[in-house]
Amino acid sequence: MNTSENFVSFGEDGGLLTYGSYLRLDQLLDCQHLESDPPAHDELLFITIHQAYELWFKQLLHEASAVRDALLATDAASGGRDLWFARHLLSRMHVIERILVGQVDILETMTPQDFLEFRQRLAPASGFQSVQFRELEFLSGAKDPRYLDRFKGLSDAEAARLDRRLAEPSLWDGFVHVLSEAGLDTSSDEAITASVRTTAHDRSSYADIWGLAEALIQHDELAAAWRARHVVMVERMIGAKTGTGGSTGAEYLRSRLPLKYYPLLWELRSAL
Repeated sequence: MNTSENFVSFGEDGGLLTYGSYLRLDQLLDCQHLESDPPAHDELLFITIHQAYELWFKQLLHEASAVRDALLATDAASGGRDLWFARHLLSRMHVIERILVGQVDILETMTPQDFLEFRQRLAPASGFQSVQFRELEFLSGAKDPRYLDRFKGLSDAEAARLDRRLAEPSLWDGFVHVLSEAGLDTSSDEAITASVRTTAHDRSSYADIWGLAEALIQHDELAAAWRARHVVMVERMIGAKTGTGGSTGAEYLRSRLPLKYYPLLWELRSAL
C-alpha cells in the first residue's frame, strides 16, 4: 500500500481546505440581514444571539439523540460503556446549556428603547416558532402535540420533524429501558419511582444508573434555569406587551416555568 497517496500535509501549502471554506464562513456571515430601515444598531446583536441559539440547539439535538440511542442499545458486548458514553454526552449538554443561560446576559446589554427601534419589524416572527427548541423538549420527554395545533406557520418539513420527535423514543424512554435491563420494575410510575429509589439507596451496586438519573435531572434543571432567565429578560424588555407572534408574551413564558421533563425524578426527592 502506498501510504504517500493518503498522506495529508498540514499547513497552507496544500490549499485543499482553508479555515473559511471548511466553516462555510462566506455563507455563515451572510445570514444576518437586518429588517430595520434605517438600520437599528442593536438588530445585528439580536439576530446573532438567536442564530447562535439555533446552532446550539442543533448541537444539543445531536448529543441528546446519541444519548437516547446509547440508552436504548441492547448489545450486551458493549457492557457499561453505553452508560458511560451517555453520561459523557449529557455532561457536554450541561455545559452548552449553561452557555444558553449566559447568552441572555449579552442580550440584556440591549436597552428596551433600542429593542423597540426594530421590534415591530419582527412580527409575526417569534421565538415561539423555534422548531428545534420544541424538538429538544419532545426528545427530552416533554411531548406536547398541542404545539402543532397552536403554531400554524410550520412548513411541511418542520411539521414532519416534530411528528417524528413525538413518535420516537425520548431520553426518558431510554432511562426506563436501562432500569428494565438492570432487572428493575418499570411496570408503572410507582414502580419506576421505587426502582430509582433502590438505585439511590444502593449506589455501589447501581452507580451508573444513579449517575444517569442525576445527569438527566441536571439537564432538566438547566432547561428550567434558561426558561426562568428568559422570562425575566422579556419582562425587562417589553413588560406585559404581547409577543410579536401573537402570544401573551411574558405571561405565556411564565406559564411554562413549572414544566419538568422528569417529574418522577423530582418527586423522588420527597421519598428518599
